[in-house]
Amino acid sequence: MKNNYIKTFFLIAFPFLLLSCNQTEISAPIKVSVQVQASDTSQITQFVFAADLHYGLTRVFRGNVVDANIVNEAMVKQINTLPKMIFPADGGVNAGYEIDFIDYVAIGGDITNREQSGVQSATASWAQFNADFLTGVTLKNKKNKSTEFLLTPGNHDVSNTIGYYKTLSPSTDNTAVVNIYNLMLKPTNPKTATTYNYATDKPNYSKDVAGAHLMFVTMWPDSANRVWMEKDLANVSSATPVLIFTHDPAAGEPTHFTNPLGNYSLTSDYENEIQEHFKGSLDLQREFATFLKVHSNIKAYFHGHTNYNEYYTFVGPDGDLNLHVYRVDSPMKGAVSGSDESKLSFQVVSIDGKSKKMTVRECFYNTVGATSSLTWGASSTITL
Repeated sequence: MKNNYIKTFFLIAFPFLLLSCNQTEISAPIKVSVQVQASDTSQITQFVFAADLHYGLTRVFRGNVVDANIVNEAMVKQINTLPKMIFPADGGVNAGYEIDFIDYVAIGGDITNREQSGVQSATASWAQFNADFLTGVTLKNKKNKSTEFLLTPGNHDVSNTIGYYKTLSPSTDNTAVVNIYNLMLKPTNPKTATTYNYATDKPNYSKDVAGAHLMFVTMWPDSANRVWMEKDLANVSSATPVLIFTHDPAAGEPTHFTNPLGNYSLTSDYENEIQEHFKGSLDLQREFATFLKVHSNIKAYFHGHTNYNEYYTFVGPDGDLNLHVYRVDSPMKGAVSGSDESKLSFQVVSIDGKSKKMTVRECFYNTVGATSSLTWGASSTITL
């Protein structure tokens, strides 16, 4: 009995004994199965972050070649078990406590796959996403209401909307981006397939949670998007930590920019998904770096596109930045999990508005196939 008391005390007390650190702290994979009491959650926000669902593709999964909806359904099934999971004793926010609630599920783009080479339409892919996620997620937030979704488009979603240099079938299908726009911005007059215009209707929006300001930016923070970002940040205190959620890495993706040549047409080098004309990676990064220096309360950046779990620092083209970046895995195109499905993962993010800390934890959901339970991978805790 005495040993049990000591064990329970250690699990609860250990996180508070760790030294505070402004640098990212990464832990080794760990699984905790000891049941402990719930924490005080009044100033804590918790959410799932995933990206690159790529409905329309197939992959080998649990011994069979299956459609993306099968893989994504398996992920959602495991996401729905999160409330009863125990956070690892990694020194992060809520370490050692039962998760209990998830306030949001954020998806960082490429919900649909590009409609080429026999891939199904964006309309069909969105219907599967709607069934698996928007309807299939059964989580509750801290107020015992349905968990909300925070969505942003990726380059495949945008290519389906504006077209591509290779043949698509249909040639355009803006279903995914139109739905993201309507669901996230909630316009008085919702956009339709015929009234939506990607050039003028970027689904940019923000959300205030647990003392932090979350900005959801279409594709990448280019000069056009930064006009919106400046207006949005004008209403945010410089003492409020800001987190950016988008699709492309902080360094950008050259092929996603608009063609600066000739008639600005779509080519293999320029897909025109980002409004700004390409003028060199370093120049574009330097402009973004200048923006980050002006807004020093931007503390972290979340993205998909490059399809593996990683916590890293964006130092900028001149090595004078220290932006914490969180890259997330893809269930269909994972650079690691594509060949080793035991590495399939999403992220669980916890923000503590009182202590101004944020913890991002990698969560594996297919370690032993269909009988898997969730297990924890690397974690990162930063001071906001």
